[in-house]
Amino acid sequence: MIQPHTYIHPGAKLAENVKVDPFTVIHPDVVIGEGTWIGSNVTIMDGARIGKNCRIFPGAVISAIPQDLKFEGENTIAEIGDNTTIREFVTVNRGTNDRRKTTIGHDCLIMAYSHIAHDCIIGNHCILSNNTQMAGHVIMGDWAIIAGMSAVHQFSKIGAHSYIGGGSLVSKDVPPYIKAIRQPLTYGGVNSVGLKRRGYSMGQINEVLDIYRVIYNQGLNTSQALEYVEQEFRASDERDEIVSFIRESERGIVKRSGGKGSAILEE
Repeated sequence: MIQPHTYIHPGAKLAENVKVDPFTVIHPDVVIGEGTWIGSNVTIMDGARIGKNCRIFPGAVISAIPQDLKFEGENTIAEIGDNTTIREFVTVNRGTNDRRKTTIGHDCLIMAYSHIAHDCIIGNHCILSNNTQMAGHVIMGDWAIIAGMSAVHQFSKIGAHSYIGGGSLVSKDVPPYIKAIRQPLTYGGVNSVGLKRRGYSMGQINEVLDIYRVIYNQGLNTSQALEYVEQEFRASDERDEIVSFIRESERGIVKRSGGKGSAILEE
């Protein structure tokens, strides 16, 4: 259903039951899946690949060129998965030569005034709360949540099932399953409430708690802590994900707030 006063380039590919409200502009190299609603005053630019049953609210700009001086007009895309909601005035830039695309997974909620820069990879079931500002090349795991008014440094990684408190400045990697809070951003415990909501057993949650007690509370450096975890904890998806994430971190992970063990990440 296409409303009057809407411009859709003949080259755009929209499923038959896509609804587009007035005063929206859709550029030629665009694909939109069935059941998606595009609100008023939305601009969807070349390279947009939008899935099924998405909702894009007024004022959003999807797949604008990157705000990156190295961008030279290369053919890149911005992907949005099925059942994802993009609220008012969100901006999503398409990729550069680095990854060739910016990706938002399925069943995500991107709240008003948020920005997702070029080459970001957002997992499935993620939430970016109001006015989250995400620089380029960020990777965000499934089920992660960023509370409002937060800013994420370029090339940062945010682990699956993590929670980042409101007003945070994320300049270090945030490991999976934890809460990151305070300023400067620090380890604030395990996201046990989120894990319970997603069906994790108490045994799994307690294992994650015990692993992070070793990493953050025993005064070990990173290498020592990871070696201890691998030796003393049985192999599991949770253990292996934590160890792999920390071992592969290039920026270093958030630290524990002051007191004993606060310098455990210093090699």
